[in-house]
Amino acid sequence: MRAATTGLQKAGLIAWAALLGVQVLWYTTYPPVSIPVWVALLITVPPLLLPLLALRNVTRALLWVGILALFYFCHGVSEAWSSTGDRWLAFIEIALCLLLIGTLGAGVRRR
Repeated sequence: MRAATTGLQKAGLIAWAALLGVQVLWYTTYPPVSIPVWVALLITVPPLLLPLLALRNVTRALLWVGILALFYFCHGVSEAWSSTGDRWLAFIEIALCLLLIGTLGAGVRRR
C-alpha cells in the first residue's frame, strides 16, 4: 500500500519538475558555444530522469534528486558567478536546488 504524499514531498516533486524544465529552457534559449545543444541536454537532463525509477517510493526518489541537486547547485553558482546573460536562470537553478534539499531535510523524521 502506498502512503499519501505530504506537502513537503509535493513541493519537492514540483521543484524537481521545475529544475528539469529550467535545464531544457536554459540550453534551448542560451545554447552553449563549445558543444551542440543536444550534447548539453544529454548531459543535464537524463540524471534528473533517473529518480523516476524510484518514484513508487517518493521519499527515495526525492533523496536521489536531492543528491543530484548538489551538482546542479554547483553548476548554478558557477554560472551565476561567470555568466551575465543567463544569470537569472542560474539564480532560479540555485533556488530550486535549495528548495529540493530543504524539502528533503525537512521531511526527515526521527524514529
